[in-house]
Amino acid sequence: MTVSKTSEFGGRSAGWLGVLAVFVKSKKARLGLFALIAMLLVSSLLTVIYSDPQALVAEPLQGPGLLHWFGTNGQGQDVWQLSWVGTTNSLMLAIVTALCMSVVGVFIGIAAGYFGGGIDQFLSFVTNVTLVIPGLPLAIVIGAFLPSGPWTLFFILVITGWAWSARVFRSFAMTLAHKEFVQAARLAGESHLRIVAFEIFPNLLSPFLTALIGSMIYAIAAQVGLEFIGIGDMNRVTWGTNLYWASNDAALLTESWWVFVPTGLLIAISSASLSLLNDALDELTNPALQADRLWRRKFGRQMIFGITPQLRRRA
Repeated sequence: MTVSKTSEFGGRSAGWLGVLAVFVKSKKARLGLFALIAMLLVSSLLTVIYSDPQALVAEPLQGPGLLHWFGTNGQGQDVWQLSWVGTTNSLMLAIVTALCMSVVGVFIGIAAGYFGGGIDQFLSFVTNVTLVIPGLPLAIVIGAFLPSGPWTLFFILVITGWAWSARVFRSFAMTLAHKEFVQAARLAGESHLRIVAFEIFPNLLSPFLTALIGSMIYAIAAQVGLEFIGIGDMNRVTWGTNLYWASNDAALLTESWWVFVPTGLLIAISSASLSLLNDALDELTNPALQADRLWRRKFGRQMIFGITPQLRRRA
């Protein structure tokens, strides 16, 4: 049996209705989602149009103009094409990587928190060891012994990035494992898999999406950073390889700003969009932020910084 309940996190019904409410009520969420979807659509369309973005089309380091809107790089390739094709490749890798990181972290965290005992001790030990090892040096060492390519980056980022989600969801699972609806499901004879899938995880949908968005931001930054220092397939067009070749071509020294600025702007826009989504989810699911919003509506901003703190302490 599946017991109806209210989420312990944020005081709202768990599940997809709570997630949809975020996008209905929050301008930040709508803006961030619109910007992210627009980037994916435009980049996907242009990736199909530009079948060979690495073609030599003009003189090297030619400035922006009518024929080449973002100019050309040190090899004479069109920066406009490289930027948008790199957007598709980088964002798709970040999405797949973040999803796998989050799923692995949620699975390990819920298993540790729900079962407890020896399982919790073993999984917590593995999680803590992973957290203690610095991520960037570990990624560089792993990348040095693996063949270059997107699957290598995927493997490196998943191996080094799952532990934070596992630590967070272990705490959530430990709290939910002792709730009445979980105890009722156990007494009803439901299997552990069904309890985790239908009783615990629906209450963690909002934290899961928050972890997923945070993992995407991490995946974008780590992917670009690793490719910039030469770990990856340098013949593949991505944000990181665009910056790698810009550095090799001394674009900064020659003041060829158009070679690296477009890629930097696209990275900033995607990260800002994801941050807006993350903030919107946090505002509408975090009990502390919900309480602050209710106090502001009732007493106004002046009382929030004046009388309201005393009222809170008395309450």
